[in-house]
Amino acid sequence: MRLDPVTLEIFSNKVAAATEEMCFTLQRTGRTLYVKETADFACALASLDGTFFAYPRSIGVSGFVALDSKPAIDAVGKLEPGDVILTNDPYRSVGLATHLPDLHLIEPYFHDEGIVAFGWAFVHCSDVGGRVPSSISPVNQEIFQEGLQIPPVKLVRAGQMNEDVQLLFMANSRTPDANMGDIRAMLAALGTGRRRVQQLIEQHGVENFLAGQQDLVDYAAEKARKVLRKIPDGTYNFTDFLDDDAVSGLPVRLALKVTFDDGRVHLDFTGTDPQVAAAMNVPSHGKPHAWLTLRVLALINTLDATAPLNAGLLRYVSITAPKGSLVNPEHPAAVGVRHAAAIRVNDLLNGAFGLALPEIMPAASGGVVVPLVVAEANEQGNQNVQVVEPMIGGTGARYGADGVDGRDSGISNLANNPVETVEAEISIEILRYALRPDSGGPGRWRGGCGLELSFSVLKDGSMVLGRGMERSKFRPWGIRGGRPGASTELILNEGTPDEKRFGKIDVLRVNCGDVVTLRTAGAGGYGDPFARGPARVLLDVTRGLVSIEAAERDYGVVIREGSVVETETLARRNGQALANMSHTYGPERETFEQLFTSDLLSRLNRALFRLPVARRTQKRTEIYTAILQSLPPSFPVGSEAESVTSAQRERLLAEIRRLEDHLDIREELEAG
Repeated sequence: MRLDPVTLEIFSNKVAAATEEMCFTLQRTGRTLYVKETADFACALASLDGTFFAYPRSIGVSGFVALDSKPAIDAVGKLEPGDVILTNDPYRSVGLATHLPDLHLIEPYFHDEGIVAFGWAFVHCSDVGGRVPSSISPVNQEIFQEGLQIPPVKLVRAGQMNEDVQLLFMANSRTPDANMGDIRAMLAALGTGRRRVQQLIEQHGVENFLAGQQDLVDYAAEKARKVLRKIPDGTYNFTDFLDDDAVSGLPVRLALKVTFDDGRVHLDFTGTDPQVAAAMNVPSHGKPHAWLTLRVLALINTLDATAPLNAGLLRYVSITAPKGSLVNPEHPAAVGVRHAAAIRVNDLLNGAFGLALPEIMPAASGGVVVPLVVAEANEQGNQNVQVVEPMIGGTGARYGADGVDGRDSGISNLANNPVETVEAEISIEILRYALRPDSGGPGRWRGGCGLELSFSVLKDGSMVLGRGMERSKFRPWGIRGGRPGASTELILNEGTPDEKRFGKIDVLRVNCGDVVTLRTAGAGGYGDPFARGPARVLLDVTRGLVSIEAAERDYGVVIREGSVVETETLARRNGQALANMSHTYGPERETFEQLFTSDLLSRLNRALFRLPVARRTQKRTEIYTAILQSLPPSFPVGSEAESVTSAQRERLLAEIRRLEDHLDIREELEAG
């Protein structure tokens, strides 16, 4: 370490403050709701190697600390003062951008004719073209359907806007003026960063400024390893599921083996399903990417809040992400709804880490982030596309504490949009926006409740898009006897003869007077619900988080006229303690895994990955379909989802054997 500890601490606070000031500049000058209110953006300072040495703590998307801007920087060649790079391409930027609506700008900061740092900013913009308004649809099957792909190019050359790039970009968006407004806000933020870097160099000198960057990263790495050494060495396995891929209706499995070894962590996603012909793929490029390591970052900062936020926090994290899998897709796989899979990866790491740290890690979160979008035609015939609310679930309960209701910062720090602002921007009327009662998983410590949003459409021909809808089939799991949270629900015109219920949606066309209701999943509970103090259950009822009926059914607490009936509560709870099992997944997953056991699915994936990438999804669908056609249509949800027979398990095994035999014969012929 080249700077003394006091100077380094001062430097750390100054560069972090600079990134936060960049973010505030962006937010205050931004054009769209998703920037001004939701705060789906971030800014950072990068070293000459393209990784971040300074990142904001209190504003913007929290999880992109580990992004790498070097491939995008290298792609444009020589840089001059006043240049600014633009990209949104997940493949050509090698994972800096992770879906097309995320616009990334990078500016080299010069001093004495040499680059001393890079400023970085990104925003999620309203629309970059593609098949649907907002550009994101779960059923897109390739990235070409998702909008304009912008490889790393110079948006600004020597301080002058590249008008050709600007024209091309604006011509491929439904909301060109809004997008350019946000881009100008990003440029203003980069200007703020440039001025702050110059001030730091004036105060500390260029040598100390450059040395401080490396020292901060080394310091963060050192603190991270001290935290990771607290985790018992060993290997732990965990699996979880996405409800389906939005195209075939078949569940998607994610598997993880995590190994802790003297402060080093290796994440092995072998056993995760192949990339899907839908938009849930995570373009990690096989690196310890931000979307695959967020839970590690959260754990380190939870156990040591003094660690500076920078790339050093993940120095001792390595990864195996099989090429062509859901977490490392090959071009041109669609990636627009990659956050849905990233959230499940978060639950996956949470579950595996929980096996090693059962009194630190929480139960599953609500597991959803649904930016609910409304698109309408304006009087000029153009489209107005707005995010109504970024709908999320609750936070999982943990030992000693309930989950947080209606809040889940697992993958970002997105804020909600004020109702008045939403109604001023788009033709809808918000009827209800509240916490969802009885959605948090019952437990000694209750899971956080999900949210409920209901709005009336005020203009004919409008469209509703709900990307990232999940946990409508496989509920957020509980721990140590805690129960799962409630499932996600999307309903049109609830309680009327025209009521319709949906799972995932692509584009839901609605007219004036239609009422859309979205209820997000609650998080999992921790511990036996019957061990929860009756007074705490009563408080939940008083606050409207738990109904009187659920208090008796789930917690064994009888409440009448606003008071606990102690004698009946004791009688109701007597002898009713739940088994202290590790995880409680809910009947849907338990039914599914009667047939699709972990061992069989691992064996199936080993066979599928011997096929060419283009054949894997098709073959997987064929095998699943052959098995599921003999089961009730509701499988694995609902009372009709009957128990699986041994004959059905044998049939699945026979299908896997048939695939393995076919591959063995083909390989023998090719070898011969």
